[in-house]
Amino acid sequence: MDQTIVNTKLSGKPLYPMWRKCVGAGRANEGLRANWLEQLELAVKSCGFEYIRFHGLLHDDMCLFRIIDGVPVYNWQYVDELFDRLLEIGIRPFVEFGFCPIDMASGIETQFWWKGNITPPRNLEEWANLIEKLVEHWRDRYGIEEIRKWYYEVWNEPNLSAFWTGTRSQYFELYKTTVMAVKKVDSKLRVGGPATSNFVPDDRFEGEREDVSRHLTFRMENVDETNWRPVWVAEFLAYCEQEVLPVDFVSTHPYPTDFALDGYGKTEGFSRTVHSTRNDLFVLRQIVSESAYPQAEIHLSEWSSSPSPRDHSHDHLPAAAFVVKANLDATPLADSLSYWVFSDVFEEGGAGASIFHGGFGLINFQGIAKPTFHAYRLLNQLGDVELMRKEKVIITRKSEDGSIRALFYHYDDQAVPSAVPLAATQEKALNIQRKGTATHVGIHLTALEPFASFELEHINETSGYAVPAWIEMGNPEPPNRQQTVELREKAEFTEKYVVRASEQGELIIQINLAPWELVSLKQIYK
Repeated sequence: MDQTIVNTKLSGKPLYPMWRKCVGAGRANEGLRANWLEQLELAVKSCGFEYIRFHGLLHDDMCLFRIIDGVPVYNWQYVDELFDRLLEIGIRPFVEFGFCPIDMASGIETQFWWKGNITPPRNLEEWANLIEKLVEHWRDRYGIEEIRKWYYEVWNEPNLSAFWTGTRSQYFELYKTTVMAVKKVDSKLRVGGPATSNFVPDDRFEGEREDVSRHLTFRMENVDETNWRPVWVAEFLAYCEQEVLPVDFVSTHPYPTDFALDGYGKTEGFSRTVHSTRNDLFVLRQIVSESAYPQAEIHLSEWSSSPSPRDHSHDHLPAAAFVVKANLDATPLADSLSYWVFSDVFEEGGAGASIFHGGFGLINFQGIAKPTFHAYRLLNQLGDVELMRKEKVIITRKSEDGSIRALFYHYDDQAVPSAVPLAATQEKALNIQRKGTATHVGIHLTALEPFASFELEHINETSGYAVPAWIEMGNPEPPNRQQTVELREKAEFTEKYVVRASEQGELIIQINLAPWELVSLKQIYK
């Protein structure tokens, strides 16, 4: 059988692990819950996440701002509790300033069941005072060297009326006010934006507000046969240049989908090519490189196979294979590609009706790991030196101990050429998973130590995947305590076995990968 020969003593090249830089969470207040914190600790330990981003930091359920008898009153207790816990767990905040405290808001429009106020501040000076005092508090509590390691992002998806009732110009003014307030505390603090969603194939966002009549997706036979562009990024950078404002990083959300309106109120979600994340990052990097801020970091502060918290494909194997393929294809085009989100303790639309309801989380509400959790865990095991890469396999070496780490993956883009399609039901998600055919991958490692040991680990329909066991139980809603324990154990169990190199220091691996399967190879020392 065909096999690729890899000399494990090659110098190789650096591999930047953008997949572990940042991960998302629903909203700040959810971080005050025990199961959220427990799951985050597991995710940090297993997947290596370094930063976490969430909505609602300034929302009223965090109790940090009120006007009482005409006087602003600040209360940092809830924020302190959350940030203290994050740092104790070993993860730093990727701060998102939003939404607007009700006593500062210019209107009453809200989003989500928890009613985050999405209107602009009625007084930008009042907003600047809040931001400045909050950052000063962080400086005093955590020290300037610590908070210089954080990121500070202005708002969330202001191009969408669902998250910002103001205009594009009003958002740019909000950025100006915010970046000046943050930098007033310390010029080395890292601030960025515009945190927009999404990439689009038309000019619907060219004006001050989205023009739904200009959505072209409904009129396209093939949504990938056009030029997809990030929203507001070029305009944002031009504005900041004109106003002589700092931009330490550029952020946007390159979901591989488009939710388009046909002009008559009909909405449809389109999944783009499986290569869309990589393609979008090429475009984004070029825009940033040609701007007045070519050294700005690029953070994709939200990303998943779709932006729906009720997409059943999130719970199954194709989503995990997509995570691996998209991340490996896109590195090193960005500084982070932040998965949205780590946990199904997530309530934008309220609680999920089922334990497997298609939530974004890598871990479900009951603490049951999904295949996507294992995808990030296996990515995190890769080394920092890339020795060889081709479709469906990457071979790396860990500088710390010289161990060889490899990852095999099979996203069957012949059966499903797009990113994982949205699935409104579990049966539709399972039908996607049933597609595809097995493929073969072979590698021949040389220059190993004689009889070097390696552990192979599989993620597939019988390994690291709890949904089949839940179905066999009769889909209990919710599972009882014993069933929950069994499902957690089923999700945690993965098939592992040890193989050894020859006396000559060679190892030949021949793997038949099932559709959507992941297999890791990790050198171990006894």
